[in-house]
Amino acid sequence: MGKLIFLTGGVRSGKSDHAERMAARYEDVAYIATAISTDAEMRRRIDKHQQRRPQTWKTYEAPYDIAGAVRENEHEAYLIDCITVYITNLLLREKTDWDGTDILERREQEALERKIEEKIRELLAEISKSDAVFIVVSNEVGMGLVPAYSLGRLFRDAAGMANRMIADAAGEVYLSVSGILLPLKKDENGGKQ
Repeated sequence: MGKLIFLTGGVRSGKSDHAERMAARYEDVAYIATAISTDAEMRRRIDKHQQRRPQTWKTYEAPYDIAGAVRENEHEAYLIDCITVYITNLLLREKTDWDGTDILERREQEALERKIEEKIRELLAEISKSDAVFIVVSNEVGMGLVPAYSLGRLFRDAAGMANRMIADAAGEVYLSVSGILLPLKKDENGGKQ
């Protein structure tokens, strides 16, 4: 098994900058991008990320199947940015009319949570088969108010679950706060025994 490094923190906390600096230590880097260009503002964000990445990095667009991008390619290091955008993509792909929905039925919510959990399990399984270094970025979204709408609550819960699963499997976990990277976990054996 390779090495799994997990970086989490708030929006604009410096997670991606730190992750990119970590990945720059390696020669053969794959950047797995999860964002989808849905409007001009998102296009600007994507462009900004693309412009600051080294030209030598190979980029894979994987808005719905990160595990597949890992499975189909071989690199020394992977930077996956970001899990919460990935979860958003999966939720919006499953259900298109969130505006007319105030409260999800329990079965529907549980089914969506299971789908996201399975996608994270697939990713962790691919990571466990590889000798590469994986640097995974995700937002910490569970420290604020309870969202007013069911989509927000489902997203928050799914992101928390995914972050826990990845952090549990990771050998190193960091929290980025105001641009400062705080170590939370360092396990020389790579994670769970």
